[in-house]
Amino acid sequence: MCKSKMGVNASEPTRTRSRPSQSQGRHHSSRRSPSTSTTGTTTTSGTSSSSNSNKTAASSSSAASRTSLASLRESLPENPHIYDVSEIRAATNNFLAHRLSSSSSKASWRCNLRGKEVVVFQRKFRRRIAKDELRDRLSDICRSHHGSIINLLGASVSGSGGGDHIYLVYEHVNGASLADCLRNSKNPNFTVLSNWASRIQIATDLAHGLDYIHNKTGLKIENLVHNHIKSSAVIVTEPDYNARICHFGTAQLCGETNETTSERDGHGSRFEGVRGYMSPEFQASGIATRESDVFAFGVVMLELLSGEEPLKYRYDKATGDFERTSVIETAKAVIDGGGDGDTEGQLRRWVDRRLGDSFPVTVVEKLTRLALECVVEDPVNRPEMGRVAGKISQLYLESEKWAANMKRPTDITVSYAPR
Repeated sequence: MCKSKMGVNASEPTRTRSRPSQSQGRHHSSRRSPSTSTTGTTTTSGTSSSSNSNKTAASSSSAASRTSLASLRESLPENPHIYDVSEIRAATNNFLAHRLSSSSSKASWRCNLRGKEVVVFQRKFRRRIAKDELRDRLSDICRSHHGSIINLLGASVSGSGGGDHIYLVYEHVNGASLADCLRNSKNPNFTVLSNWASRIQIATDLAHGLDYIHNKTGLKIENLVHNHIKSSAVIVTEPDYNARICHFGTAQLCGETNETTSERDGHGSRFEGVRGYMSPEFQASGIATRESDVFAFGVVMLELLSGEEPLKYRYDKATGDFERTSVIETAKAVIDGGGDGDTEGQLRRWVDRRLGDSFPVTVVEKLTRLALECVVEDPVNRPEMGRVAGKISQLYLESEKWAANMKRPTDITVSYAPR
């Protein structure tokens, strides 16, 4: 959603990471001041001092409460905004300024709407939705809230009678896409995700975000899916390297779900998808399901581990053809041990070399196997996202233990004096 590049620091910034198993809610503890009892005669000045002290404490407590309430209010989702197309035209200078991307059916702009920095995405309706149904879906999705999902603020429909395009307005988030973090064409040997802690944090955030979309929104929408899971649709925020998923709600608002192939624009063979992330059944039908989301998530996990694109093409001079290499195929070969049974050695050569061989091999192997479970051909055999998120939370904790054991001891002194 945001194209701004993350800052590059020579030294890794200090980060505070929250355990995935803990709730993200804020807990406030009220602190009582110790009660004081007086016996005998009390002076007037003492009473005045005590009264002033109580007033100061009360005002401090009230100020703290107001601050807590204000911060809580800011974190809550808003009611959906129904924008007029004229507002979006004015904010984007008639769609000519602040453009981030453009294609025949997709375009995006970063701009300011109603005092907020936002990103506007233009999407084409894949299936016409009744106005009342569209409003109800928008209201439900805008009220959904999770720390790993970028909030949808509102929408606008162009043209009369529903129009052909919908403009989805999301909050702007500072950071860079996961794809850009993993692959920098100007400096291929550099990545901001140069340590294992940042990568397992991203894996955890994505798993819990997608689990929320599939299972925990509480929405009445049937078969709630994402349908746009890919590394370019994930924003890595700074400085903590948390991951947030873009485009939540797009599939439901644009009519990409619960439809037959023949209903899409009158063309039975058309579907939305990105090569490398599409499951076999999605390629055949074009219908988004939770199982196709799980497949795309598995591809992103393999991408996160290897640093490679989902699909690569290499020109073979001998045959004169282009050979396609899939990250799924290379991961399978690694887990099989490359035919010689040396899974650990193969894994170390396959994992992104920019991690410097500093990662828990056992955890990486478990995560690779889990990702391969997500990309099996038969959708019935793919795990459900709740189970996936639980397993990745366990791997997060195992990674923390590994990191703690890897710390250098601080209670050892070294002397170079002769004995």
